[in-house]
Amino acid sequence: MIRIGGWSRLSTCDWPGKLTSTVFCQGCPWRCGYCHNPDLLSPLAPAAVSWEEVLRHLARRTGLLDGVVFSGGEPLLQRDLAEAIREARALGHQVGLHTGGAFPRRFARLLDEGLLDWVGFDVKAPPGRYERVTGTGHAAASAEASLRLLLASGVPHQLRTTVDPAHLDARALADLDGWLAGLGAGSSVRQVLRPSAVA
Repeated sequence: MIRIGGWSRLSTCDWPGKLTSTVFCQGCPWRCGYCHNPDLLSPLAPAAVSWEEVLRHLARRTGLLDGVVFSGGEPLLQRDLAEAIREARALGHQVGLHTGGAFPRRFARLLDEGLLDWVGFDVKAPPGRYERVTGTGHAAASAEASLRLLLASGVPHQLRTTVDPAHLDARALADLDGWLAGLGAGSSVRQVLRPSAVA
């Protein structure tokens, strides 16, 4: 149903304040130089585990876990993500999503159907620097469209930014804050890369 490149059966850090099982979906259309999960970039890599195995685990953990988080890679790349989410919810689990917003139409469908209880949204940069950070054209337009959808939905969320000093200096971060404020969003939580982590 969905291609899974990794799986954390138990996580305390992927949804603030929640105990989750986290599914790392295979594939991402963006090529951020600091990517934390480069093994997940290719959508054609072999699956590490089947969705059926994950689902069996979730069935045994109903009432013990707070929910399941779909992360990546970019989980919106998975065409059957909505169906996987429905199956997790049918077992009584809340659902969180980590996304950079690369596929706003797919994101809109999940929001419109009320399938998401929380979203961790990766804000990569102010619009003028999106392509430099993601290595991909039109990334800024997709991210902004998705962010607007999220803000309009009322779904609880956290905005996060990985700060690569090679791409995001003080001026860029000020521009980022201004952009988010203009959208009616709060500031993003920032993680600054250590020098050894910068490619």
